[in-house]
Amino acid sequence: MIDTPPSDGIARHIAPFLRISHALRFRMRRLYTTLVLARCYGRIGKGSVVFRQDMVRFPHRITIGERTIIRHGGRIEMVLHGQDPLPWLSIGDNVNIEQNVHIVCHGYVRIGHNVSITGNCAIVDVSHPIDAIERGMKIGDAIDPALRRVEIGDNCFIGFGSTVLPGVTIGKNCVIGAGSVVTRDIPSNSIASGIPARVLRSRTMQPARES
Repeated sequence: MIDTPPSDGIARHIAPFLRISHALRFRMRRLYTTLVLARCYGRIGKGSVVFRQDMVRFPHRITIGERTIIRHGGRIEMVLHGQDPLPWLSIGDNVNIEQNVHIVCHGYVRIGHNVSITGNCAIVDVSHPIDAIERGMKIGDAIDPALRRVEIGDNCFIGFGSTVLPGVTIGKNCVIGAGSVVTRDIPSNSIASGIPARVLRSRTMQPARES
């Protein structure tokens, strides 16, 4: 049997209940974030909501600003490999991180304010040395001790399914196209895309209008 969508009449009647249910779940999760998760993380700012993640390792090394939303299904892995200093993940104010985003932090990852990271993205600052096999190790178990920070500037948009690799700085006001792999620095006010990502053009930033 093939499922069919409800008729317009049925959809019109159930839509208000769906909106109420969604709003209630959101408020309950925000309350849970404030009362429970904020005790585990390094900091969670006012009005932020963290939905259920598949994995969060060492949340006390993570700070989250105000009015930030982290959707469900993500993995936030803080890699403590005996290094000094310890890893630190900083997420700014008014950030939305959508479903199934994977962040791996070995040294320092900073996500600025007003950033949008769409679904299925990966942000990693850790590398696995390929010579591990010669040393009798599994490549996935070997960690490069070098600390290569990742920074995403304020007001950036990271398109669906993109990957940001170790040692990369993305400047302010940048747009990264869907499915991109960012292997090198992207200057501020740029639109970049591709594998590897390259700058397609610079954005012309208009001055804010006075109200």
